Amino acid sequence: MERPVKGAGRITRLALLTAIALTIFLAEAQLDPLTTAVPGVKLGLANIVTVYAVFVLGSGDALLVLSARIFLGAVFSGQMMTLIYSAAGGFLSWCVLCLLRKALTKKQIWLASPAAAIFHNTGQLLAAAAVLRSWAVMAYLPYLVLAALLAGLFTGIAAQALIRRLDRIRK
Repeated sequence: MERPVKGAGRITRLALLTAIALTIFLAEAQLDPLTTAVPGVKLGLANIVTVYAVFVLGSGDALLVLSARIFLGAVFSGQMMTLIYSAAGGFLSWCVLCLLRKALTKKQIWLASPAAAIFHNTGQLLAAAAVLRSWAVMAYLPYLVLAALLAGLFTGIAAQALIRRLDRIRK
């Protein structure tokens, strides 16, 4: 973790990371019908920013960036119902990242993303089960776990590369 930035510098960094994550989220939402044949399966490229924030800035700042991205993503996409699903998945994913942050070395960060992706999908399905008052949606979990492993591996490797690159720039 790098030295904490305070005041206006911290606010600026968090705003910049939120803007980057939101831009990636909205761009990916536009490509979604083209990139997947399975409903609900996404690469989750904005999660690269979340992994970066947890491992570099810390859990508190990462939660601020994630929360802002989830809320603004729902507002800008015009799909406020997704707020429930995204918040449930995002919070579970963030919890897993925070736990893994303590267990993984700097060279193992890429492993955190697949686990976080699985819990993200699990959180979304739990929210759907609560909204629909039916556990039937959990039948979709095996497909989402497989998709989460693949997408999480991709985003994890990308986050690891980003952190490594930025570490070199700072030195």
